[in-house]
Amino acid sequence: MSISRTLAAISLSALSALGLATSAAALTIEPVAEGLEGPWGVAPLPTGGLLVTEKAGRLIYQKDGARHSVDGLPEVAVVGQGGLLDITLARDFEQSRMLYLTYAKRQEGGGAGTALASARLSEDAKQLEDVTELFAMKPGSSGGQHFGSRVVEAPDGTLLMTIGERGDRPAAQDRSTHNGSIIRVNRDGSVPDDNPFVDEPDVLPEIWSYGHRNPQGAGLDLEGRLWVSEHGAKGGDEVNRISKGANYGWPVISFGEHYSGEKIGEGTAKEGMEQPALYWDPSIAPAGLMVYSGAQFPEWEGNIFVGSLKFDYIARLSGDPLEEVQQIKTAETARVRDVVEGPDGAIWFISEINGTVYRITP
Repeated sequence: MSISRTLAAISLSALSALGLATSAAALTIEPVAEGLEGPWGVAPLPTGGLLVTEKAGRLIYQKDGARHSVDGLPEVAVVGQGGLLDITLARDFEQSRMLYLTYAKRQEGGGAGTALASARLSEDAKQLEDVTELFAMKPGSSGGQHFGSRVVEAPDGTLLMTIGERGDRPAAQDRSTHNGSIIRVNRDGSVPDDNPFVDEPDVLPEIWSYGHRNPQGAGLDLEGRLWVSEHGAKGGDEVNRISKGANYGWPVISFGEHYSGEKIGEGTAKEGMEQPALYWDPSIAPAGLMVYSGAQFPEWEGNIFVGSLKFDYIARLSGDPLEEVQQIKTAETARVRDVVEGPDGAIWFISEINGTVYRITP
């Protein structure tokens, strides 16, 4: 394993040029798992070690320098941006050893869609047991883009999963499909009675919110509310606080434009559609999102951390209105795919380019 590296988060002179504030605290950035191929989601384990997904369809367990693949995954469709995606531990993992996976699944008649499964990690961490598909999107798409996807367990035990619109822009406003939505299901895959559209005809009952383009980051704040980061087109990447039944506007409103330079939809605002808490222009290609507890960095309590795939940094967001107040940008933060908080309050992140999971401590 490489020697850990201690450094200032980002120099005052560099931050001055960026117009951003900084913390004077030093950070230690240490590699935890190296030599990974296409790492996508990471779950630090409460008993030490970690689980990490590789998009090509492999789940890795590592502890105390030893590593092996975990068998028993559901069948994964590796197509374009799809493959084995997120991993999240159940809140009661220490007792149940239950975890959740999101992935691309082949569908009857062709194409693929985002799916969600639960499984139990065997005591020796070599096998997934009792693998159960909880949800598979309808109808999916033959394309290879915009699968999403992150999954979090809400304080009430329900599961919230983000789904991209699969490149079918109008479908994000069509609630007879799951494209471009956040869905909410119980731990057994059933639909909660208090979902917003359970009694509406021609609306899929799993939908919690809609009008999303490609949300690839999701996390709960300290009050248990869901926040997501999602890719815009050319500009218009967003961070949104998710409300039950809300419409987030894609592709009717956006702060970006099409890659061709043409205008998107009807402008930046429309009655009945939510405004982002923050947007980036130019796009940073936001991936994992985490709201920090403050356990090891008390001054960052409640701050939001978002990985940038395009500009190779971790954005720290704070304030009301929300602002990007810091960029943690180092050789380690190359194409940041996921950002999570570990059991002890350390900040873990994946560098897709480096094929490495890192851990940040004071």
